[in-house]
Amino acid sequence: MLLIGSHVSFKKDKEMLGSLMEALSYNSTTFMFYTGAPQNTLRFDLNDELTDKAHSLMQENGIDLNKIIVHAPYIVNLANNQNNTQYDFSINFIINECKRCEKLGVKYLVLHPGNHVGLGVEIGIKNIIHALNIILDKTTTTILLETMAGKGSEIGSNFDELKEIIDGIKFKEKIGVCLDTCHLFDSGYDISNFDQLLKEFDEKIGISKIGCVHVNDSKNTLGSKKDRHANIGYGNIGFDNLINVIYNDKLKDVPKILETPYILENPPYKFEIDMIRNKKFNENLENDVTNYYKKS
Repeated sequence: MLLIGSHVSFKKDKEMLGSLMEALSYNSTTFMFYTGAPQNTLRFDLNDELTDKAHSLMQENGIDLNKIIVHAPYIVNLANNQNNTQYDFSINFIINECKRCEKLGVKYLVLHPGNHVGLGVEIGIKNIIHALNIILDKTTTTILLETMAGKGSEIGSNFDELKEIIDGIKFKEKIGVCLDTCHLFDSGYDISNFDQLLKEFDEKIGISKIGCVHVNDSKNTLGSKKDRHANIGYGNIGFDNLINVIYNDKLKDVPKILETPYILENPPYKFEIDMIRNKKFNENLENDVTNYYKKS
């Protein structure tokens, strides 16, 4: 079964049950959500009854809870410890976010490694390692470090930096990687030669460490280090190259998650997932999405 889905909402009234229902409306077989707003660290208490209903509905629809993804908010930063209060807050927040994953029954938490903000890459990496060893000692959740575009002082825009972090982690069974196609492309990795990219990753880190793939096209040119997502087939990576990523045999058991832009404030995921299943580019995506939501 193709593991394809998208980012979906997670709202207080229905929580993961609502996330699942949204995913099913897109014909998804997996999905990803934030357990609160991605832009802040405000979190509400989880409702066990809603979680149990979500788990039951997943079973009814053949969706594997072990293939569902939670994403940590962007604003926590484990790479910079100049302000000890903020650094400690980020560590404790991620610990609590891991506990929320455990409560929801979700195995994977995707995390941006962090920004060194002037400290330099090596110190930033040491800070990330130190923080993750504290966090992973207190959870059963597996943290997936996301490949980054290399914007500003981001850490994790190449496999060598991710390898250095992973090599420093005591709890190897609880650390992995989330490949983001837009970020990889913007950082300088050629997605059109994806088998070679995977070969390099396997040699440096190991393919078994890939727990998730974010499937996004890119509005930017190769190596631009800008991080601007485009809809599938509407960017510089291209439809055929993304199809090759999604259907690569070495990643067949890895969830693929769309984080592509909304079209006129409407989610395009139902139609992009149809494109992916049919392996046929839709030149009328904007019209199809717009007309669908006008009728809804």
